[in-house]
Amino acid sequence: MKVFLRYEDNEDESTHKTLKITLPKSWKTGPTSRLLGQFVESYNGGKEGQLNTLEADKLHLSIRHSTTNSDAEESTELKDLPSDGIVVELIPDRDDVYICHGPSRTSEEINAERQAQIEKEKEAVKHLSKCVHFGCNKRFPKGGPYPECQYHTGPPVFHETAKFWSCCPNKKAYDWEEFQSLPACQSGTCTDVRDEESDKQKQFLGGCDIREKMNGGPKLRSIDDFNASAAAGGSEGAPALERLRNVLEELSVENELFDQVLEGIKKDVIAKTGSAEDDASVVDEVCKDLGGKLKNAMKAIAVEQLRIK
Repeated sequence: MKVFLRYEDNEDESTHKTLKITLPKSWKTGPTSRLLGQFVESYNGGKEGQLNTLEADKLHLSIRHSTTNSDAEESTELKDLPSDGIVVELIPDRDDVYICHGPSRTSEEINAERQAQIEKEKEAVKHLSKCVHFGCNKRFPKGGPYPECQYHTGPPVFHETAKFWSCCPNKKAYDWEEFQSLPACQSGTCTDVRDEESDKQKQFLGGCDIREKMNGGPKLRSIDDFNASAAAGGSEGAPALERLRNVLEELSVENELFDQVLEGIKKDVIAKTGSAEDDASVVDEVCKDLGGKLKNAMKAIAVEQLRIK
C-alpha cells in the first residue's frame, strides 16, 4: 500500500512538500497519527523545515471526499481523518493525504462535532423554505420575503456523461462545474409552493426517461417491480433496490451485507429528513443516496486504475 502525503497548507509554495510512502504491513492496521508523525519528521529534516518548522500536535490529516447532496449535486471537499483511525480502513491505496493546520481529533470528537452540526442545520432549516424552481437553490424565511431567482422550467437530465436541463437540451455540459454554470432560461420570484403539474414532475431525469419519451410512453412494469413498489408504499426506488440486491448476490455480495448497508442509509435519511419510517419518500432517498455512493466508488476504482497504468 502506498500513500502520497502532501503539505500545501501555506501560501509560500517553497514550503510545500509531497512525500510518497510505501507502508509497512504493521502501519496499515495502525493509527493515522503514525503517518503524520513520519511526515513531520521528514519535513523538518529537509530544506522545507528550515523555512517552516511543523509541529505534529498542531496538524491533522485530510483526504478528498466526493459527496452528493439531496439535489443530486456533486462536490469534493476535504474530510478530516481521526488521529486514532485505522489507516487501511480510512485511506485508499495510492490516495493523496493532505497535512493541514489545526490539531487532530479522535473519532469520538469528530463524530460528536458532526452530530452537533447536523442538529444545528436541522434547526436552521426549520425556519427556512427552499425555492422549488428547478436550478434555484435559494432558501428564504417561511412566508417571505421571496427573493428574485433565475431558474429552469424542466428538471435536469443526467445521461451517461452528459448533463443538461430538459428545457434547454441544446446546452450540454460534461462536468459538474460546467453544468452549474449553464445559464437559466427563466427569471422570476422564488416560491415554496408547487403547483399540481410540477408536483407530479420528477426532480431529475436519466437515460430511461429519454428513451421513454422517444418511444412515446412509459415502459410497463413487471409484476415483481409492481409488488416491490406496492410493498414499499408506492416507492419508485423499491424495485430498483430489489433488483440491485439480487444482482449483487450473484457477484458474491451477501444479502445480509446489502441489507445492513441499506438499513444504515435509511436511518441517516430518517434522521436528516424527519420522515416516518414507512414513508415511500424514504426509500426513494435511500435509492438516490446509495446510487451516489456506488457511483463514487466506481469513480475511485477508475482513478486507481489510471494511477496503476
